[in-house]
Amino acid sequence: MRLFRRGGQPEDRTPEQPQQPDEAAEDVIGDEWQQGSPDASEPPAALEETAADVPGDIVPEPAPAPAPEPAPAPAPEPAVQWAWGADYSPEKADAARREREREQLEAGLQKSRTGFGARLRGAFGGGGADWDEIEETLITGDVGAALAMDLVERARRRRDVTPELAVRDELAKLLAPRDAEHWEPVPALADAPAIVLVVGVNGTGKTTTIGKLAARERSKGRRVVLAAADTFRAAAIDQLRIWAQRTDSEIVAHAPNADPAAVVFDALDAAIARHADILIADTAGRLHTKSNLMEELAKVRRVIDKRLPGARVETFFVLDATTGQNGLAQAKAFHEAVGLTGVVLTKLDSTAKGGIVFAIEKEIGVPVRFVGVGERAEDLLPFDPEDFVAALFD
Repeated sequence: MRLFRRGGQPEDRTPEQPQQPDEAAEDVIGDEWQQGSPDASEPPAALEETAADVPGDIVPEPAPAPAPEPAPAPAPEPAVQWAWGADYSPEKADAARREREREQLEAGLQKSRTGFGARLRGAFGGGGADWDEIEETLITGDVGAALAMDLVERARRRRDVTPELAVRDELAKLLAPRDAEHWEPVPALADAPAIVLVVGVNGTGKTTTIGKLAARERSKGRRVVLAAADTFRAAAIDQLRIWAQRTDSEIVAHAPNADPAAVVFDALDAAIARHADILIADTAGRLHTKSNLMEELAKVRRVIDKRLPGARVETFFVLDATTGQNGLAQAKAFHEAVGLTGVVLTKLDSTAKGGIVFAIEKEIGVPVRFVGVGERAEDLLPFDPEDFVAALFD
């Protein structure tokens, strides 16, 4: 082993040779241990400079740290793009929906416009009017004989406008007043769903109309419960179940021939327990000349009043527009029995006789709320009196 004295030359010493006492001052470790450790707070650069000042020691200069690469500039966030446009607003969406429904109504009234409306427009020419032609057109268009003669008489006496505008204005006056531009469900009571009873004879599209109305309410995010209370027609229960599946609505149904009032009572309990927004009840649809049908409808209404005293109930009558004046007689009978609050006119796209709208609103004083102009779920449109009259004349 070769040992070095501090400041001296290497010296050979065998491991067995003991160290002499006088050599203690010249130990192999030296005095550096007495200086302690460098201050830990001293930065690394200062330590390196101290080591470099020691003679005989070669300390390589530290390699310069590479300059940090500049961080890439963040990419600008893209502007938010909605599927319906960046300028979306509820008001614009509602206006677009109204415009779309107006166009659908015009398309659905094509037969009425080219039939009833075309004949009516043709009776005016050169600023004058063929009043006999106008009266005949109104009668054949299902306005009704007495109502048509009365309307023509009032229009002929007017001197403030042209004959065409006079007839158009008198037709608009036949339509029942409305409490709102478009119908919306109103809760029957606080913390209770809106209740809509749908009545009408078989074959008018009553159950299909209920399915379309459910689809319309579901599209607005409302929770819908359907009551299959047309228990005397087994196919009606199955048909309503299919519509419930299509529209993601809930349904309450009993066995065929069950008591319709019991079905409505259970459906109302379910709608309240599930915090539904609207309950739509299908009802028996036998001929309106059957007194027991009207008694059943009256019983359904009494059951609702017992469960929710003072509840507001909407009763919609479904009328096939192709039945003409016979449909008006049906509406009168149902109105006397249960008190109608609205009319849904179906198959309006299948007839050229749009005058039934004026006759039914004038005779029973109940507004047409919706019109059916096709077989699709979205073909149930809110009825707009101004758009309807404009579609016949424009």
